[in-house]
Amino acid sequence: MADTPWWASEDVWRKWAIWVTAFMAVVLIFLTFDTVAKITAGGERVPGYDVINKRIFYTFNADRNMQEPVIGGDAPLFGKMLSAGEAEELVNLGKLTVQAKNCMNCHTLLGNGAYYAPDLTKAWLDPAWGAESVREQLMVSFLMDPATNARTYGTGRRMPQLDITEDEAKGIVAFLKWMSSIDTNGFPKGFTPIRQEESS
Repeated sequence: MADTPWWASEDVWRKWAIWVTAFMAVVLIFLTFDTVAKITAGGERVPGYDVINKRIFYTFNADRNMQEPVIGGDAPLFGKMLSAGEAEELVNLGKLTVQAKNCMNCHTLLGNGAYYAPDLTKAWLDPAWGAESVREQLMVSFLMDPATNARTYGTGRRMPQLDITEDEAKGIVAFLKWMSSIDTNGFPKGFTPIRQEESS
């Protein structure tokens, strides 16, 4: 019986497996730190929470062949300029409310969740809210009383009454405004933003 070639030796493959596993573990650690740096609020692609004090809109970037967020002049949410700390607190309230009310059971955020109801990644800029000037109040009214303020667009799907308070509704709106400022590389594809009014 011939000897086993070196390249078919069990010992050789065991060593290769150990080295490849160790190398890939190092790569994974590097990629994790790199990703966390890129997705942390306050970076180039994910603005800080105080972006809710600014006007957010989208323009088409021909080089990237996609719509991308643009941060404009002052447009304080609910008419009040917030400090970075206050903005973070309001956005966090909205994020925690979205989690507590299990919104992703029907909706999608950044590609995660269900597809029963509309994607919320760019909900702040959704043309369904009508004019920019009334969007904030329409969103709050809808969240607090979806049965009265529902717009189903022929689907027959309605948001249930979730007993969202006014403060929670304002937090959700702040969270959605902040979410719309994130550069998501054109996701969701084919999204048409709200018709933009002239800045005053």
